[in-house]
Formats: sequence, structure tokens, C-alpha cells
Amino acid sequence: MTSPSSGVPEVLRERLQVAVREVEARGYEVVLGACMDGSGHVSTPAAARADELMSMLTDPRIGAVAPPWGGELAIDLLPLLDWDRLRDAEPTWLVGFSDLSTAITPLTLLTGTATVHGNNLMDTPYRPPDGLVSWLDIVSAPSGHRFTQIPPGRHRTTGWDDYTSRPEMREYTLDSPGTWTRLDGSGDLEVGGRLIGSCIETLCNLDTSGFARAEAADGLLVYVEAAGDDAFAICRNLHGMRLAGFFDAANAVLVGRTSAPNASSLSQHQAVLDALGPLNVPIVADVECGHVPPYMPIVNGAHGRLVHTSTRNELTQTLV
Repeated sequence: MTSPSSGVPEVLRERLQVAVREVEARGYEVVLGACMDGSGHVSTPAAARADELMSMLTDPRIGAVAPPWGGELAIDLLPLLDWDRLRDAEPTWLVGFSDLSTAITPLTLLTGTATVHGNNLMDTPYRPPDGLVSWLDIVSAPSGHRFTQIPPGRHRTTGWDDYTSRPEMREYTLDSPGTWTRLDGSGDLEVGGRLIGSCIETLCNLDTSGFARAEAADGLLVYVEAAGDDAFAICRNLHGMRLAGFFDAANAVLVGRTSAPNASSLSQHQAVLDALGPLNVPIVADVECGHVPPYMPIVNGAHGRLVHTSTRNELTQTLV
């Protein structure tokens, strides 16, 4: 466990320990890194964070690296990581979302190593609602494992749990109904492809021009999610990613449910359609792969099969 972006403030260390015990209860030995300080916007200077992440990802004794959460400036790690060394190392899972997308998605695209988007370490004590799995279920599964997730039908709209006063929280507060939404039209949908994607606000800052072409033969299921930018910013960023070629091999696009604000004359759904409508591929929104709890882990690099009908919504992933 290390913090490639933001660390854990002292007032939240008890929640961290709850999360550590949850992982240990599954039979794992937990190694807590030195880059965990939460007094600033990053846990340590970039060089130290990069060194610790490299050390953990290339240590054959370590099966998974699970940071506590995201942050703001993980992008400063990218020029400091040895991508050739990571490509040659025994694969190690990297788990997380939000700002960690800055490292997770390039790791898969540049090295071929699968990564898990979703369920940050501090979320791990929550019991997954019916239909969803934990990242711990994924990283312990063998190659070839296939699993299906479905929308639980409820999500949270009232902010975040207070880990300071309730560090032992294990049940999500899911106070609103809702399921997946087809944005591009209607009709039954069943489509497959290799899964890739993550947070719009981080991906838009990366060179995605060559990312899609390598998987053009199989096609992609691309997923994206808005962390907090308003609809105008999300629209601009998605246009830029489309023009850069990130969606060129997409057979369909999944869009995470978001609490990010609408703009004065443009909703988040409208922003997606404005930018990605020209792709002429199915677009399914309000998927549990964003910043709104609960969280549906998606494996970058897995083969996916998306089904969306009036009676059936599911994403099946096969680890290969």
C-alpha cells in the first residue's frame, strides 16, 4: 500500500487501519509503504512516490498494489516511471480510480498488464451490494476467470461518509434508485470488446493518439467517467479525446454515473452525446464505474460483454 498521489491525514488513519484489517482478513500480508503522508496534496515528492510505486510493482512477492485513494497530481509520476522495466516485470495488479487513473490506464496500454479501476483501498471495508464484486475478488482470481456484474438499482446522492467519526463504516448509504441509461437511442444491445478507460479529467491530459489502434482487431468497450468538472469542460475534453483517436476502435462506450454539475444549457448526458454521438456506436450511461457509490470494478485489458435490454443489464468480464 502506497500513495502515488494523495496520502492519508492523521484524522483518517483509523479508517486506513480498518481497510488494512479487511485485506488481512482475506489472508494477505499487508506492506505499508513510506509514501503515505496526508498533510499536503501529495504524499511525498514525485521522485519518492515513483520509486516506491516502481519498487512495489516489480517486487515478485507483491501481488497487488492498492493505494488509499486518488488525489490531484499523479501525472507528475509518468516521466519518472520505467515503462520498459514494468513491461518486463512479473505482472502485479494496480488498483484504484480517480487520479490513480493517470497511472492505471497507461500501465495497461503501455505494458499489457491488466489493472483494476474501482474500489480504492479506503472503500474496501464496504460490503459490495448485490450484483457487484470487490477488487479483492478480482485480484485473487485465476487467469480465464469470468464474472458478471449487474446494476444494484440504487446509488448514493448525499455526499460521502464521515470516516473521522465512523471509521468502521461497512454499509453503503444508497438513497436513490437508478439503473443504466441508453443515450444514443433504444433497442436491445449485446456487444463485446476489450475493456479500457477511466476518469475523463485525467485521461484528457495524456497522449491517447495511439492507444486504440493496437486493439482494433477485437474492438474496444471504452468506459469513461466525470469526476467533478462541469458539463462544458467534460464536453470539450471528450471532443478532444475523440479527435485524438481514443475512441476509434470502440464498439460501445460506457459512461459512469456522475454527481458533476450540469452547465447552464448542457447536461452531463448531453455533453457525452455532443462529443461522442459522431462515433455512431452504442452509449450506455449511469454505469457504476464513477465517483458515485457504489463502485463496479472494471478490469482494464479484460474481454468484456455488455448487455443492455429492457429487462437485462450486465457486464461480463473475462480475465485473459
